[in-house]
Amino acid sequence: MNKQIPSIKEAILKAGIKDGMTISFHHHLRNGDYVLNNVVDEISKLGIKDIKLAASAIFPVHGQIVDRIMDGTISGIDTNYMSGPVAEAVSSGLLKEVAVFRTHGGRPRAILERSLIIDVAFIAAPSSDCMGNINGVRGKSACGSLGYAFPDATMAKKVVIVTDNMVEYPNYPISIDETNVDYVVAVDSIGDPSGIVSGTTSVTRDPVAHVIARKTADVIEASGLLKEGISFQTGAGGASLATAYYLREKMRSKGIKGSFGMGGITGFYVEMLEEGLLENLIDVQCFDLEAVESIRNNPKHLEVSSSFYANPSAKSCAVNKLDVVVLGATEVDVNFNVNVLTDSNGNIMGGSGGHSDTAAGAKLTIVVANLLRSRLPIVVEEVIAKVTPGETVDVVVTDKGVAVNPKRQDLIDLFNKAGIKVVDIKELKNLAESISGKPRKIKLTEQIVAKVEYRDGEIIDYVYKPE
Repeated sequence: MNKQIPSIKEAILKAGIKDGMTISFHHHLRNGDYVLNNVVDEISKLGIKDIKLAASAIFPVHGQIVDRIMDGTISGIDTNYMSGPVAEAVSSGLLKEVAVFRTHGGRPRAILERSLIIDVAFIAAPSSDCMGNINGVRGKSACGSLGYAFPDATMAKKVVIVTDNMVEYPNYPISIDETNVDYVVAVDSIGDPSGIVSGTTSVTRDPVAHVIARKTADVIEASGLLKEGISFQTGAGGASLATAYYLREKMRSKGIKGSFGMGGITGFYVEMLEEGLLENLIDVQCFDLEAVESIRNNPKHLEVSSSFYANPSAKSCAVNKLDVVVLGATEVDVNFNVNVLTDSNGNIMGGSGGHSDTAAGAKLTIVVANLLRSRLPIVVEEVIAKVTPGETVDVVVTDKGVAVNPKRQDLIDLFNKAGIKVVDIKELKNLAESISGKPRKIKLTEQIVAKVEYRDGEIIDYVYKPE
């Protein structure tokens, strides 16, 4: 009649966590999350070792996990994205096992197909009742959509809800229901909701990024996809979000209404929904507090699971309905392969997330990037880590030119007709090197610290420890 238990420690004991098990977490509180740290610390105090951490993303706030790697509590990590001290530790080879990087669609595929088996899922819930009916839109830690936790709740052997807002039964609205929940733990705080704002969710003031964004909007228009019912997703910052700004202006001037915007949703997309420029928002994760308020109050702002969003093994998924996706990059090579996992020195600082999922699904995939960043070329001969395969990338837009994948002769013809100059991607590489000089080849050891799993489960690259 009541699933509530007094503490995280009690939940660990009741769930039967033992050496070598896999525990999972979602990342909707992003850099404001407290739950992952608190659970792992309690596991460490109990002397449990060799835990595999299956967190959908890891942020700087989780830096204390490095101590748990060092003391043997955590021996493996399975994630879609990683930044901060934990990423530095993995890059330097401190993790006992090779880390696994998946995509946002690849993770639910692996969970539902049971190639990633979760023993205990810990789900941070801004609102819960005593039986575990939860949502992310009520309470002091409201974070919006809980989409990344849905597969964990469905497939984990045990499910523990951790909340700082207990409400009367039945809680409403219900995102994850009691039929999948074993225990509920109330704590003082699950996190700082202001931490869900990553610092990259507002339109950039960088003039170079705006040059790229204007070009990108022109490319979308020239492709013929800027028409009634257009659907699109853009990244959360820099030139990607700036592109959405210029796309909005074109939609206004042409009187075009889009069918949906998708992805990690920001206040900018909320404005487009409220203005009537978009019919719906499909939201697996809210990127700022304006988006949280919108998904709470607007029925056209839809909460969906990560499987609905991008699972390639599902009977269908939303990325396949995208007309256009605009994505960033840390590197692009002459074969259009994209790296969003490491920096130019080979250190882990990100991950695919939905990058390769949306690239595979959209009719038009555009990668935007400065030709030079910190005086280093972004277009290179070969990326350090292939995350998004070049065959799924159609166009690369830089401040110095637009390159089109040779497989898309149809786009080349449309762009030429529209007066958009198309250059060979090798020309962009040579231009960058003529400005900055040819970068030295980074030195890597033979130690593999991470493997890159594509959305269908294929291992498409490895990350090696830098010298």
